Amino acid sequence: MAIIITLDIMLAKRKMKLKTLADRVGVTAQNLSILKNDKARAIRFDTLNKLCKVLDCQPGDILTYEVDKVEE
Repeated sequence: MAIIITLDIMLAKRKMKLKTLADRVGVTAQNLSILKNDKARAIRFDTLNKLCKVLDCQPGDILTYEVDKVEE
């Protein structure tokens, strides 16, 4: 299973810089960069809530689920 973070798409749609989002959410730009670059192992619900509020979106707009392909 793979959870894909589409934060970069949301930022582009809103013409917003990562630093601006970080300031509005109250986290470091470095932490958001880790999330944006799909390096995060977890996200706090509080952070997800703030991201959704600032970006005016639903969690499903930021997170998507892809089933791993089974190799034969």
